[in-house]
Amino acid sequence: MKLSRSLRQAVALATLLSAGHVVAHAADIPLSKSLEADEVTTKVLAVDAAKHQVVLAGAEGREVHVQLTDAAKDLGNLKVGDQVKVLTTHSVAAVLDTDVDKSAPDASEKTGVIRATADNPNPGGAAFRQVQVQLKITHIDLKKNQVTLENPAGATKVLNVEKPEIRAGLKDLKVGQSVVVTYTDTLEITTAHES
Repeated sequence: MKLSRSLRQAVALATLLSAGHVVAHAADIPLSKSLEADEVTTKVLAVDAAKHQVVLAGAEGREVHVQLTDAAKDLGNLKVGDQVKVLTTHSVAAVLDTDVDKSAPDASEKTGVIRATADNPNPGGAAFRQVQVQLKITHIDLKKNQVTLENPAGATKVLNVEKPEIRAGLKDLKVGQSVVVTYTDTLEITTAHES
């Protein structure tokens, strides 16, 4: 994977983050999950702490210009030649809420940032963004192995259930149950000063 794509993903995620909490639902039944991760290490070519700008070495000798928000507090400690490691992860998890709930579908977003401590002279930190969407089951067709879901905007989508293990459980679903899909993106940046 090319460095410039990874850095674009990391910077895009970083600009969306502020503060928040992650919520876990212990009583839900997992339906599916996926996880993608990407890690790159690069070198700092230039730093303008006053303008919150950093230039990093990109793939094939290209320069990657990064404009950060004012949340990047420790840029004054970042020096030309420092190594920057960027780790991004993206996960999607879908769970079935076992209660039949007649409330409308819903969506929520949570974000959070963890910065380096005051004792750490190397800037960096971690951030996450989590979007949770509740989809309501409005129709189940056991013969066609299909489930119709309604999103918070009221639009419906018919899903063809392909996996045999999920098809086997379709008979236990009920109209009115919710499927909660959680999208989580994390960004971790660590730096090391050149010796």
